[in-house]
Amino acid sequence: MDTLSHLLTLYPVRTALDVRCHFGAPWVLDQPASPDGVAPYHLIARGSALVDGTDGLELQAGDIIVFPHGGAHRLYIGDPAQASSAHKEAGLLRFESNDGDGPATDILCGEFRFDPDGGGLLAALPAMLVVRTADQPDAQALRHLIGILQAEAETPRAGSAAVLRQLSSALFALLIRAWLEQALAVPGLFAVMAERRLQAALNGMLSTPEKAWSLEQLAAVCHMSRATFARLFKQAAGATPADVLAQLRMAQATRLLDAGRQAGDVAESVGYQSEAAFNRAFKRQYGVGPGAWRRRAPQ
Repeated sequence: MDTLSHLLTLYPVRTALDVRCHFGAPWVLDQPASPDGVAPYHLIARGSALVDGTDGLELQAGDIIVFPHGGAHRLYIGDPAQASSAHKEAGLLRFESNDGDGPATDILCGEFRFDPDGGGLLAALPAMLVVRTADQPDAQALRHLIGILQAEAETPRAGSAAVLRQLSSALFALLIRAWLEQALAVPGLFAVMAERRLQAALNGMLSTPEKAWSLEQLAAVCHMSRATFARLFKQAAGATPADVLAQLRMAQATRLLDAGRQAGDVAESVGYQSEAAFNRAFKRQYGVGPGAWRRRAPQ
């Protein structure tokens, strides 16, 4: 399994697509701050949009904007003070429109929802993430996906609800892949993944978390000295290799507990020599012990 697939398996994300907008200028779309673990996104299907507070950032058809940490935001065209109120209608997706008679913009809106243990992935994402698909050969699959989502949302047919649900689940993976290919710099775990000299260490942590990885061993798989590896890793990840390894082990532990594994088996599978040490580390990370976490899994 490639590194990105492994990370996205370790930190599952649920995707909801629930609003379709058709606005004529002038228009404004205000969204308040979202709860922790909820990242709103907007797909510009047609037209354009400006993003308030970004010094003129303009979105065009095919662009996607995400707010991974749920910050309040505003999209608009024209003078927001002159924008008419939106009308809302129920349907396959909630439909919002206005009475503006200027150039039209169509937007699909939804949310990425992270599990309670998804903090490691969230911490590696910026406050605002923009991906462009127009004239981007590497984003062709994402562009096609947006087109299918738009067609199903605008002209529902038999099975459209299932199509939207299934296709939107692939949206986050394609979005992150395109972002990694377009961004000049990426933070956290993604920075380690993007740094070729560190990929072997990250792959080792992900594929064999049960191994008693030392700094020397991680440096050796990357063919670096201990000091050079530690410096490059901290520079890329903003954290030490030991901190990242502990974070990945805890994420893997939650997946195993959710699958019904006993705490003792999980402790050994993620590299802890004793169940007691694992229990203490797990409770420090999540505020509850492995047993309480496993009991809440069905809910």
